Amino acid sequence: MNAVDASLHRNSTAADIRHDWTREEIRALFDLPFPELIFRAQSVHRLRFDPSKVQLSTLMSIKTGGCPEDCAYCPQSAHNDTGLKASKLVDVSEVMTAAQAAKDQGSTRFCMGAAWRSPKDRDMDDLCEIVEGVKAMGMETCMTLGMLTRDQAGRLKEAGLDYYNHNLDTSPEFYPQIISTRTWQDRLDTLEAVRDVGMSVCCGGIVGMGEAVDDRVGMVHALATLPSHPESVPINLLVQVEGTPLTGTGRVHPLDFVRTIAVARITMPTSMVRLSAGREDMSDELQALCFVAGANSIFSGERLLTTPNPGEDRDGALFARLGMSTDGAAGQR
Repeated sequence: MNAVDASLHRNSTAADIRHDWTREEIRALFDLPFPELIFRAQSVHRLRFDPSKVQLSTLMSIKTGGCPEDCAYCPQSAHNDTGLKASKLVDVSEVMTAAQAAKDQGSTRFCMGAAWRSPKDRDMDDLCEIVEGVKAMGMETCMTLGMLTRDQAGRLKEAGLDYYNHNLDTSPEFYPQIISTRTWQDRLDTLEAVRDVGMSVCCGGIVGMGEAVDDRVGMVHALATLPSHPESVPINLLVQVEGTPLTGTGRVHPLDFVRTIAVARITMPTSMVRLSAGREDMSDELQALCFVAGANSIFSGERLLTTPNPGEDRDGALFARLGMSTDGAAGQR
């Protein structure tokens, strides 16, 4: 066993929290035989989490379409002709109704997304009222609104926002092929603003955009070497929407997607790894493998912003078949 393999084995079984992962080490994880990789990921997962529990989250679009960013994967971009009509920020009462319905159906986390480059200061009062209302229901709160200033992040934190989502999406090398209107550094600046005010970070990426394995390595490396690991790491499988530039991109092999989940779990052992977009097209067997690999949260409900998502009936049947529980928040041991 060489030095890289020895270090990799020690850290991937003891679940040491590291921020100095090298790309060589992460690539070596991706290249492990599948049974060995899953064993290491499950071993790390069990040290920190109850492997039989999964957190249910709900994601609501509170402002849909018309986004000026040109993200190649996004049906809400004004650059992409997907037939989606832009809307204004929804009323606070509508969000409260949706949050209560989500809680009644078992979700403990309510996430809200707005298709903006960044929120306007005039929107902040309504956004803070929304956060306060959802928080008062006893749910975890998360928002994704585009880029934030430190002052905006501070106001949301004071209102009770637990998490702010701002994904890196992919590796820094592949990123310019996916987005040109917002730089990689812009994303890091928003993450820094969120951290500066003491808010937790939700940050992950997307698999299946035509990236190479080395780009998945680069994405995980970027996340795992942040000064603090994101408390929440959503791993999305691209949903190809007609009218977006990525329509027709070759599909990623399901086992390669599971590998990404497993490597994220090993390198970020205390993070919630969220099985996010793309579940509508995943088999029960693929989702089960993702849970074994360390995923411990899903988005519940029939819509994920603007794309289809399995409904509660299908998810309930899956968890019953697996003997897994969605009670509580799948918290750390």
